[in-house]
Amino acid sequence: MANPPRFRKEAVAVPEEKHPVDETLPPLKMFTSGLQHVAAMYAGVVAPPMIVGPAVGLSATETAFLMGASLFTAGLATLLQTLGFWKVGAKLPFVNGVSFAGVTPMIAIGKGEGADALPVIFGAIIVAGAIGFLAAPYFGKLVRFFPPVVTGTVITLIGVSLLPVAFNWSQGGNRTATDYGSMQNIGMAAVTLVIVLLMRKFLRGFLQQISILLGLVAGTLIALPLGMTSFDAVRNASVVGFPSPFHFGAPQFQVAAIVSMCIVMLVCMTESTADILALGKIVGRPADEKAIAGGLRADTLGSAISPLFNGFMCSAFAQNIGLVAMTKVRSRFVVAAGGGILILLGLCPMAASVIGVVPLPVLGGAGIVLFGSVAASGIQTLAGAAMEKGENALIVAASVGIGLIPIAAPEFYHAFPKDLLVVLDSGISTGCVVAIVLNLAFNHLGARKGAASGAAPEPVPVH
Repeated sequence: MANPPRFRKEAVAVPEEKHPVDETLPPLKMFTSGLQHVAAMYAGVVAPPMIVGPAVGLSATETAFLMGASLFTAGLATLLQTLGFWKVGAKLPFVNGVSFAGVTPMIAIGKGEGADALPVIFGAIIVAGAIGFLAAPYFGKLVRFFPPVVTGTVITLIGVSLLPVAFNWSQGGNRTATDYGSMQNIGMAAVTLVIVLLMRKFLRGFLQQISILLGLVAGTLIALPLGMTSFDAVRNASVVGFPSPFHFGAPQFQVAAIVSMCIVMLVCMTESTADILALGKIVGRPADEKAIAGGLRADTLGSAISPLFNGFMCSAFAQNIGLVAMTKVRSRFVVAAGGGILILLGLCPMAASVIGVVPLPVLGGAGIVLFGSVAASGIQTLAGAAMEKGENALIVAASVGIGLIPIAAPEFYHAFPKDLLVVLDSGISTGCVVAIVLNLAFNHLGARKGAASGAAPEPVPVH
């Protein structure tokens, strides 16, 4: 009798589980979570053009055009970061927008240029972005010099440095207004803060994740009968408006302006490196050399093409890192959806003005939670940084102390050259530089083999 046939067991392929960063969410959740990111960064995107526009002599209408262009280019830069192509993009839930670091230098460049102010600024940004793009891979090789003692310090400084922005919003945002710092403004911020905290406490699931957005809506509704919300911007805005290329004239290239914006680009790249490392740990996908180089390429490429559509230099938005840490929504496609919303807002001034309806005190109340979450993430990172070593404690003490100077004593560097103020007035940049230098001095140069030369234990990721 013939032997019965043997059946071989076919190996069943088990699909590889996607990392939360690469997950796609249901459309409604994708949209609302992306909208929450836009709401968190909207004021930060439109603030620089609101400051630079009048400073270089633009009318209110032209300034509004500049704001729309900034939203549009922020959306493009965000898509470069989250979706990416070739070696461009960190492919993390990373939001890009107009950098505050360039505001003072751009105003300085614009003085005396008259009608050529913006073309000169745009030409300088294009060159700085191109140079930064070429330098990005070399910045990526510096990752080993960012152990937890450095990254934790910088993340903490990012959160602490952003808190004054929330405090200013809570007071009304306009220091020259008669109601700046009034009990009504601060009370509205406090109410919004309490609403957000209560929602985080009692809501569950998706509603808990969008508690910031819900808090902004609730705060705005409460502000309506108090007369703190104005719809004039919506009524006066156009339905459709495209940021036509080189609206203010063809770019011009002046050496002094280019040098100034290259310094700003170095500051932005330093801050973005720290932000990429921070976000990588928060989402549970620590950033390596490749991710840092890709993220910096997206930053610099976004900056180089931004002036084509009348936008300014782009860099990471740290407040959205706090939103990721708080909501636990780690999908980069959510932030990509936010980038798409930004592009639509840039193409539809009326839609953009709807988010502008949210009173600044309401944004300030929510911002305290957002920016505080960033600082808390930094403290958690420092908890795994071998702080029992006297050297590491000293690194943190000196770096945080120097990084807080621009916040605690804004006029501290008033006698220094203006070009140096680009770096010195950024506590994040100065603190980061000090932390890196001291880490090299104490943990690398002359360190024994196997000692703490960058080998501090990895921190527990913030989930």
